[in-house]
Amino acid sequence: MNTLRSILGLIVILVVATTLSACGGFRPAANAKANQPLKQETVNKLAAMGSSPAAPMMIRIIKQSNELEVWKEARGTFKLFKTYEICAWSGALGPKIKEGDRQSPEGFYTITPGLMNPNSNYYLAFNTGFPNKFDRAWGRTGSDLMVHGDCSSRGCYSMTDESIAEIYALARETFKGGNPSFQLQIFPFRMTATNLARNADSPSLSFWKDIKEGYDSFELTRRPPTWDVCNKEYVFNVPGETALEAAASCPAAVAQAVPAELRAKMAADDAEIARQIAALEDKAAKAAVEAERAAAAEAEARARGEAIGDFIGGLFGGGDAAKVIDPSKVAPVPAPRLHRA
Repeated sequence: MNTLRSILGLIVILVVATTLSACGGFRPAANAKANQPLKQETVNKLAAMGSSPAAPMMIRIIKQSNELEVWKEARGTFKLFKTYEICAWSGALGPKIKEGDRQSPEGFYTITPGLMNPNSNYYLAFNTGFPNKFDRAWGRTGSDLMVHGDCSSRGCYSMTDESIAEIYALARETFKGGNPSFQLQIFPFRMTATNLARNADSPSLSFWKDIKEGYDSFELTRRPPTWDVCNKEYVFNVPGETALEAAASCPAAVAQAVPAELRAKMAADDAEIARQIAALEDKAAKAAVEAERAAAAEAEARARGEAIGDFIGGLFGGGDAAKVIDPSKVAPVPAPRLHRA
């Protein structure tokens, strides 16, 4: 009986292992790769910038340029430690909406030790935490959306095994240093006015403007902003004692929490986005008029050429003169001359 239970238990484990979805599949394995120490050159580089393996960290992903940035706290501010090339990510620019759309998520996520996966089928991995509070407020679905190794993606962000090994080790050491989490920021592109204007026809524009506030906050302060959700929107740096409901209206404290410098930058960028969109629309309108003018000129030239061809053909037997003549109108053949003596 015990043998039968053991066999059935093994079958259950195998079934679960083969049916886990997306990028986070489980494979029982030793954790040697998850526990490999940071290289000495990495430790030295951290020290040179005034940081350490135990210091707080932040990860920022830029989809369009295939970049994953690791930032580390150094002397009270965050500095860029290293930029890693992303092998692949799925879908197009824009957030993940539903399970199976093969989109990679965008937004702000909080990575805790429980989201680390040392037994991933893709060498090493950590879960992005999708869906978060914002995603759930919009009814977005998906599971096992990871940053992982193995250079292949199905809705995830894949790295080389060497890159994910270092990123994983940096996260592990951050947790060991007493930090309960680190922030993961995911953007479609650098959140500049120019990039937003170029993508103004995207259905994701309002969402991108929403997460741009968090991007701008970090650019100004070099400290990861705290984030929450109300009115189904991301809000940033709201006082910690303020309780927010994701779908409820935002309290006055939310607007009051936006610093004057950040507010001024956002207003200036909005004006620049509008200016650039107007300039792009004007350029497109002029290009359309020019294309219409060129098409009309080409049609006119073609018609003129056909008219000249018909005229010349008429003079030299072409054109209408080349049509078959009615046999009934052909002149009769002359009779032979009469013989004269």
